Amino acid sequence: MATTETDSLHGRKQLHVAMFPWLAFGHILPFLELSKFIAQNGHKVSFLSTTRNIQRLPTLPSHLSPLINLVKLTLPHVQELPQNAEATMDLRTGETHDHLKRAFDGLQPEVTRFLEEESPDWIIYDFAPYWLPSVAAGLGISRAHFSIVTPWFIAFLGASADDLINGSDDRTTAEDLMAPPKWVPFPSKLCYRKHEANLVMCHYSSNASEVSDAYRLGMILNGSDCMFMRYCYELEPQWLTLLEKLHQLPVVPVGLLPPTNIGDEKDETWVTVKKWLDSQQKGHVVYVALGSEFMVSKSELDELALGLELSGLPFFWALRKPVGSTELNSVELPNGFLERTRDRGVVWTSWVPQLQVLSHESVGGFLTHCGWSSTVEGLMFGHPLIMLPFLVDQGLIARILVDKQVGVEVPRNEEDGSFAKESVARSVRSVVVDDEGKIYKANAMAWSNVFGDTKLQKKYIDDFIDYLEKKRRVVA
Repeated sequence: MATTETDSLHGRKQLHVAMFPWLAFGHILPFLELSKFIAQNGHKVSFLSTTRNIQRLPTLPSHLSPLINLVKLTLPHVQELPQNAEATMDLRTGETHDHLKRAFDGLQPEVTRFLEEESPDWIIYDFAPYWLPSVAAGLGISRAHFSIVTPWFIAFLGASADDLINGSDDRTTAEDLMAPPKWVPFPSKLCYRKHEANLVMCHYSSNASEVSDAYRLGMILNGSDCMFMRYCYELEPQWLTLLEKLHQLPVVPVGLLPPTNIGDEKDETWVTVKKWLDSQQKGHVVYVALGSEFMVSKSELDELALGLELSGLPFFWALRKPVGSTELNSVELPNGFLERTRDRGVVWTSWVPQLQVLSHESVGGFLTHCGWSSTVEGLMFGHPLIMLPFLVDQGLIARILVDKQVGVEVPRNEEDGSFAKESVARSVRSVVVDDEGKIYKANAMAWSNVFGDTKLQKKYIDDFIDYLEKKRRVVA
């Protein structure tokens, strides 16, 4: 039975909060987690996404489903997109996401109609719908950007929303991104490597969607009442202070949103995986997962595989198959690799219960792409990190965490970003079994007291809910 407004809110007004994430599951799932917390506090949520993405969401807890309305939007057809592509995970690595953004922008009439008809108290949105703040403002709806990325990434992108909108940032070359921004007033090693900087430069230029990512974010920040952020003061609070100063906007951390449900002990996949993990030496298994969004190149895959082999350590590798493939051999691992490592390694190409794997005592290190969700999950369990960043904000996350000595970054060729099997093996061993790894393990375990502190994270959610209730616009 649904909780009544009076029972759950003790006389306070029940809010209606609309949520609108970008079409990537690395964004959709944190938005859904935040939606659950809003609903747990008795408020009504409308979660807007495309039909196929809604169908792919995990099942909502039965006690929350009456309060969370999953609103299916019809993604307009864009010729350059593969059929049924409604999220970034449906696109092969190398396929442009710009056409998906163009389709996403085509949702404006449907989203506007929803806001006009439903009049939510709040609309909370991602970086992409640059057209949405002005629509919501015209309807008197409170509006907020929810950033699923770190504050240092947003701070790195530009000194003000106007700079992002007008392209008036004086950093015009990749080399300009290879040093900390001049508007960061405290010591920092925040910068891109050359191979990363070349990729990041594209976010500042117009693309097939007709506007740049920087423009999108600038319009979002300029038009919002506040910014909610997946972060906490215990990590590096100076970045939150800097963001407020740069954008003249309240920045409200909602906590790190660590997962609360680790998984089902009776799940068949977990039973199989656990049997193998149970057979391994405590603290010696390298868990390898590079996220669901990115498929490494053949040469990168080879060096990573051969590096794991060269390390001599047991490993469990959650390896994403290319979009559209069903066979393990479509991953094209080096000849003989599976046979040579059969006694001490597992390559798993279907869904992996990542939280349960990370919670197992045999895991001694996490080789990660440094996506923020994966980073939170790894440090939640106190695992030192072997960092191999590839996209957007991942390199900057790695720079900060290397500075915090919770792990190492796999060395790469500065020019093209390539890495060698020897570097992989050396990095893995230095974290998991060498003496130098003791400091990484100790620091990672210390950070688990923040990342895994459920009471602390609940306090952030409580403060966030309080902000929603007190700061909503009251329209006469």
